[in-house]
Amino acid sequence: MGARAPSQGRFDVYGAITDKIVAAIEKGAGDFVMPWHREGPALGRPVNAFTRKPYQGVNVVALWAEAVTAGYTSGWWATYRQWQSLGAQVRRGEHGTVIVFYRRLNTAPAEDADEADEPRLVARASRVFSQNQVDGWNEPVTIVAPLAEAIDKAEAFVSGSGATVRHGGLEACYRRDLDLIQMPMRERFVGSPTSSSSESYYATLLHELTHWTGAAHRLGREFGKRFGDEAYAVEELVAELGAAFLCAQLQIANEPRADHAAYVAHWLRVLKDDRRAIFVAASKAKEAVEYLTTLPAI
Repeated sequence: MGARAPSQGRFDVYGAITDKIVAAIEKGAGDFVMPWHREGPALGRPVNAFTRKPYQGVNVVALWAEAVTAGYTSGWWATYRQWQSLGAQVRRGEHGTVIVFYRRLNTAPAEDADEADEPRLVARASRVFSQNQVDGWNEPVTIVAPLAEAIDKAEAFVSGSGATVRHGGLEACYRRDLDLIQMPMRERFVGSPTSSSSESYYATLLHELTHWTGAAHRLGREFGKRFGDEAYAVEELVAELGAAFLCAQLQIANEPRADHAAYVAHWLRVLKDDRRAIFVAASKAKEAVEYLTTLPAI
């Protein structure tokens, strides 16, 4: 599906955010390191310094991407006015990062209010600045759980989902026909300078658990009509983002999967052809995470 050009004179928030994410993916594509695999700001979800609320959906990916390309080390962000309210000052010459918020609009005329259509959401752009771009504000102390505690929390999260997980074989996958997750034995996972073997195991398991949420009797996630031949690659992108969101939530390091080489070119093609594709993928990943975190067993 080709991207449609935005109306003349209107800022293209979809294009601006997509271009930033594409640039970050291309920057790390040689090593198949995506924006959501980086250490530091990518390990935790970006947080608004003024509201103390974490960003959601595509804004998480957009801010991770900006952190990668600009070299920011802080996960705290806020608008220019919000930083001023906190007693901080954005340094002269700094440029904000585009994020999106949605405003509800009612398309029905006032005289037809009794039969008004459902309000629709319209995307609007906002700009935020990293703590690395301001003076006069100290980052709050962040409590990082010991690795053993994070691993126990990840195990409890997966177990609480009720998903069936079987071990054996050489590849991790979600078997839609059997509705189960197939994982290699734990000892097959190895660590790296920035993650343990246990973190590698659970990052992979969380990826497959995101796939698991897409079953017809759960979220019924399908992309065929919109993305055609690239539907499977888009589902892989959803699983990647879902795992990244969950790893950030559970404080588990998230590193590239061995099969990324097979998908990077597809992801870039989809994002360049459809400026709203990353918004769709991030929204579906957010939906998957919300589904998992609200299951009765968790």
